[in-house]
Amino acid sequence: MKNKSYIGISFIILLFGIWAVPNIVERIKTGTVVKGDRLNKVDASDKLDEKLVVIGPVPKFILTDQNNKTISNTDYLNKVYVLEFFFTKCPTICIKMNENMLDIEKTFFGNPNFGVASITIDPKNDTPEVLKEHADFLGITSSHWHMLTGDKDYIYDLANKGFNLYAGEDKADKTNFEHSGMFALIDKKGNIRCRRDNQGNPILYYDGLDAQGINDIKKDIKLLLNE
Repeated sequence: MKNKSYIGISFIILLFGIWAVPNIVERIKTGTVVKGDRLNKVDASDKLDEKLVVIGPVPKFILTDQNNKTISNTDYLNKVYVLEFFFTKCPTICIKMNENMLDIEKTFFGNPNFGVASITIDPKNDTPEVLKEHADFLGITSSHWHMLTGDKDYIYDLANKGFNLYAGEDKADKTNFEHSGMFALIDKKGNIRCRRDNQGNPILYYDGLDAQGINDIKKDIKLLLNE
């Protein structure tokens, strides 16, 4: 009886080997030896995570640009754009922000569906004429990059309440200003968008001072341009 059992088990193993070995060899050849239904499902769900989070509609704004032209948020509809708060006399982070924004702008230069909005938090000094000089100094040639100025209280409300990006006067030095170094990303429909962090939480805004933040926003601009 034991011999018959061994023969039966051996026959089953032989049949399994005839079925399994060719499949294993084929997976080795195609590089899918670790693939399976569960892994394939994980891959598919990961692709869904590439869709950027919608934070909400961009706050409405009406300001004046470096060419004395009135610009509002509606002028950016059907465009993907990056928005920042800065000021031309900034002795610290603005220099790096300017360089990084130029890098972003050059990446998408010539694309009519991409733009930049740079809003000053020092409108007393940063008149359209001053902003024009600053734009020329930076070498900005895009007609879709608007450096914007207006009423100080209006701009501070826009920054602090509208975007929740801090802007204020330096209490220790009234001639200086403090502001966030973050960039906001807005899609063609006028929605603020962002990616998720490693824990799955929306990052809200992109670090305008960090190389990784700039690389991330470039990738996400491309995604939004293709939407």
